[in-house]
Amino acid sequence: MHYYRYSNAEVSCWYKYLLFSYNIVFWLAGVAFLGAGLWAWSEKGVLSDLTKVTRLHGIDPVVLVLMVGVVMFTLGFAGCVGALRENICLLKFFCGTIVLIFFLELAVAVLAFLFQDWVRDRFREFFESNIKSYRDDIDLQNLIDSLQKANQCCGAYGPEDWDLNVYFNCSGASYSREKCGVPFSCCVPDPAQKVLNTQCGYDVRTQLKSKWDEFIFTKGCIPALEGWLPRNIYIVAGVFIAISLLQIFGIFLAKTLISDIEAVKAGHHF
Repeated sequence: MHYYRYSNAEVSCWYKYLLFSYNIVFWLAGVAFLGAGLWAWSEKGVLSDLTKVTRLHGIDPVVLVLMVGVVMFTLGFAGCVGALRENICLLKFFCGTIVLIFFLELAVAVLAFLFQDWVRDRFREFFESNIKSYRDDIDLQNLIDSLQKANQCCGAYGPEDWDLNVYFNCSGASYSREKCGVPFSCCVPDPAQKVLNTQCGYDVRTQLKSKWDEFIFTKGCIPALEGWLPRNIYIVAGVFIAISLLQIFGIFLAKTLISDIEAVKAGHHF
C-alpha cells in the first residue's frame, strides 16, 4: 500500500501582486530617469561625443540622474519579473540589493555624523571643483544657481570663491566681461524688478567689500547648508525614515514571497 503526502503550501497572490505593484513604480520611475538623462545628453551633444563627460572637471548632474535611473530600472525589472514568474534568483537579487542599499545609507549617515570635519572638507573640495566648471556645463550651472538662490548664498565659503573660475577671476590676466563678478544667482533679489537681470553680478567685487551685502549674498553655501540642517532636522529625519520603511517593506514582501515559493517547491518532493 502506498501513502501520499499532500502539502497545503501555496504562493500568496496578495504578496505576489503587491510586490509586483511595488516594483512597477520603481521600474516606471527608472524609465523616466533614464529617458530624462538621455534626452539631456542628446540636447548637449554628449551622445554623439561621449568624451565630453570625461573632459568636464566638475560633475555632470545628468550622470547622477542616469545612475539612479539604471539602479531603479534594474531593481524594478528584477522585482516585477521575479514576482510574476516566481523566480527565486531574481527575487533574491532584488532583496539582497535593497538590503545592501539600506545598510550603505545607514553607514553613510553614521559616518557623516561621526566625521563631520572630513565631510565638510570633502564637500568644500567638491563645491570648489564645480565652481571651476560652472560655465562648462549648462546642467551644472543650473544646479549651482538653484542651490545659491534657494539658500541665499554665494560660493563655498563666500563670493571670493568665484576667483577659482576663469571667467569671474579678478586677476589682471582675465579679459572676461564677468571679471571680478559673481553669477546672477548670488544677487540679492530686487522686489521691484520684474525681469531677471542676469548681469547684476558684473563688477560687484570691484567695490568695497563692506558694500557687497547691498548687492549680493555674502554668506557661503556650506555655512548656509550647515545652518539649514538643524532647522529642518525633523523633515530630513522624516524623509530618511520614510525611505527606510519603504525599503524594509520591499524586503519583507520579497522574503515572504521567496519563503512561499520555497515551501511550494519543497511540497512537490512528496
